[in-house]
Amino acid sequence: MIPAEIAPKDRLIVALDLPSVDAAEAMIARLGDSVTFYKIGYQLAYAGGLPLIGKLADKGKKVFADLKMHDIGNTVTRGVESVARLGATFVTVHAYPQTMKGAVEGRGSSNLKILAVTVLTSYNDDDLHAAGFRLGVSELVEARAQQAQVLGVDGLVSSPEEVGALRKIVGHQMSLVTPGIRPAGAARGDQKRIMTPGRAITAGADYLVVGRPVLEATDPRAIADAIHAEIAQAIG
Repeated sequence: MIPAEIAPKDRLIVALDLPSVDAAEAMIARLGDSVTFYKIGYQLAYAGGLPLIGKLADKGKKVFADLKMHDIGNTVTRGVESVARLGATFVTVHAYPQTMKGAVEGRGSSNLKILAVTVLTSYNDDDLHAAGFRLGVSELVEARAQQAQVLGVDGLVSSPEEVGALRKIVGHQMSLVTPGIRPAGAARGDQKRIMTPGRAITAGADYLVVGRPVLEATDPRAIADAIHAEIAQAIG
């Protein structure tokens, strides 16, 4: 059974993978009240987009700061403390034990939620082996999920293909956030492990991250609304 505490509209996170704050603000205006949750990643953050977190939060929007931190524990702790002050809802770190531990310490008593990135959705087993990992995708995702749960991380980022297995490991104690979402007929792009919105929710995802299918649409709001409808139908 899919918990219904999260409204369908809040389950869609639109990735503002755009080259400038002006472009991001124009997209936000086009989407209007259709979207309540946005992701700010590397591209926009490095183009001056971090202050947009506070602006969106002041307007009642939620923001996922997809910064994928990974460094020595103290550096991660201090970075997370800074993100908490910006007003973000989620921040990502890579799911290495020392990194996750530092992030949890940096979160402290704030409302910021730590998401651990298990394995990037553009990776497959061959990519991991080329990088020196002995485990395949599914084994590494599950191992990192267990470590994250023990360390007190709030949620996990994984491809929708691993969501079902992760839900069995963490129950509903952790949020599961899935990129690699492609509405039926959308281009795959560089993603290797993808799923439609409805199937991802049915598999156990709490939040879906969607970028290009919305950003590149002739009518972005219509695509967002269609995804909301598909999510609502999957929840039942």
